[in-house]
Amino acid sequence: MLSIKPIHTELSGAMLVRVYKNRSQLGAAAGREAAAAIRALLASKAQVRIVFAAAPSQNEFLAELAAAPDLDWSRITAFHMDEYIGLPAGSPQSFGSFLREALFGKVRPGTVHYLNPAASPEAECKRYGRLLAEAPIDIVCLGIGENGHLAFNDPPVADFNDPLPVKLVVLDEVCRNQQVNDGCFPSLAEVPQQALTLTIPVLLSAQWLFCMVPGASKRGAVTRTLHESISTACPSTILREHGDCRMFVDTDSFGAVFS
Repeated sequence: MLSIKPIHTELSGAMLVRVYKNRSQLGAAAGREAAAAIRALLASKAQVRIVFAAAPSQNEFLAELAAAPDLDWSRITAFHMDEYIGLPAGSPQSFGSFLREALFGKVRPGTVHYLNPAASPEAECKRYGRLLAEAPIDIVCLGIGENGHLAFNDPPVADFNDPLPVKLVVLDEVCRNQQVNDGCFPSLAEVPQQALTLTIPVLLSAQWLFCMVPGASKRGAVTRTLHESISTACPSTILREHGDCRMFVDTDSFGAVFS
């Protein structure tokens, strides 16, 4: 297997940023690196706990991870980081459905904990929070939104010291429009207005963060993440304070030309 080298590498705070020629190379490199981290964890512990994002930006990464050799998925417990409220049962836009199709149905993790949007939101937040608290989270695989959100922690509701592990949120319009721009919904009116989300402290509690952010639509968010003051005005800026966050971007999202 040929190695895929970044065309540029830099640090932003404590965060390692790697730039790739295109989103295909970005996804392949990130998938291989995440697989290596999972193998290392499996060599030292009985179970590995991983949180996954569900979004088109993760497609290439998830495909590479699904094809990775020598991973004992039976010893992996998987979570997803957010879910819409109000979609019909079995909807393809459901993040649980997305991850089942893109990854879980292919690799068969030993345990998959799905957020249940049909349950009482308050009860479901407590149930999922208890599952998350059973043991430390080892890896979070995530992206960032056009408004800098992490999971569905949009700027109006993001809290770097959130006391809750999971909460019900109202999605802001920039976030909902992104779902239309990504081709997930045909119109803004069809995008749910509420969702369940893991909170920022839970995401940052993981030993490793792998953050995949391809595409020109994310250029503004990437620029803000790397250079803006750390605040909930752009929640993803907090990634610069994590001890082992690796951001994978392409030339479209990074916004620079390399000779």
